[in-house]
Amino acid sequence: MGNNSTHDFFPRAERSHASGHSETMHRRPSRARMPSSVGYLLAAFVAAIALFFGLWWTLVSGGDEAPWIPAGLAASVVLLVALSAREVVMRRAWTRYLLDQGSDPSMRTSGEHKRPSVKSQSTSLLSAAWRNIQKQAEDADSGSNPEPHFDVFHLCQDYLVTTEDALRSNTLSSDKRNSIRSAQEQVRSLQKHHLLTWARDSSRSLTYEAQQRARTSERIEAANRALHCLESALQFYPNETDLQESSVAIREFIASVKVAHWVELAERSAFKGHYRRAIDRYKDALFYVSRGAMKEDVRAASMERIGREIALLQTRLRSPKNGKAENGQAEGVNTPEGTSR
Repeated sequence: MGNNSTHDFFPRAERSHASGHSETMHRRPSRARMPSSVGYLLAAFVAAIALFFGLWWTLVSGGDEAPWIPAGLAASVVLLVALSAREVVMRRAWTRYLLDQGSDPSMRTSGEHKRPSVKSQSTSLLSAAWRNIQKQAEDADSGSNPEPHFDVFHLCQDYLVTTEDALRSNTLSSDKRNSIRSAQEQVRSLQKHHLLTWARDSSRSLTYEAQQRARTSERIEAANRALHCLESALQFYPNETDLQESSVAIREFIASVKVAHWVELAERSAFKGHYRRAIDRYKDALFYVSRGAMKEDVRAASMERIGREIALLQTRLRSPKNGKAENGQAEGVNTPEGTSR
């Protein structure tokens, strides 16, 4: 989490502001464009075609005998990803369109006779955005995929920013202001619920994936991704006990994976008679025991067990027979075990 800021991980929709009175006098007010599903699909198709011909030309220049196969596969992957993400992208685009329309300055005119209709339109758009959030929240709660919860969190963020702008505009009646503030409280509650649900479900899924991995590096990578989800949520809600406990548990899991890796390497070396190498690897395991996130009783038990193994290996190494054999192996030809370190 060192270089990943909260704004990088939870990006907010940018909102344009007028640069000056003179510029607005010579430039017509711009209106937000309505999201188009056809335009999205057309852009995805054009991108896939461009990727196909670009990759095909590169492979032809490199002398590939069948360049259309990898080029076609790459273009197909782009289309499949675009189609699978279409619903989420268009849903968020429509919500942002509604929110931007509700806070667009061009919707507000200076004439007193137009203000009532502008107020009504702005509040109706905010109401539509609030109903859309409620619908998306219900869909997310009814499913098992954690990503829709993350989308609802973003929708809540956008809604809160837009309603704050509307409340500062001084164009709303007291009843409308009270209604918006009431909706804001409900949105904040939904925002917290869906962010915590996303962090919990995502971290569980990634932790389970880490437990199923065979390679140590892959297990640590998946566990770090789970930890990243939890720490991102903790930046918004640092006092959540469940997030803190889950974060500690994943850190302990990462430390145990590293310790188990070096203990296994030490046991292999000891089994093959490489006692000096086994001692060095047990010391590497001790390093991660002392530095890793562990409970104190687990740390003490692990250090005691590894210390006994090191003492046993040192005793074997001091015996004349084993010491002579170890020196002979060190002076001999490198074995696969010897070249692995």
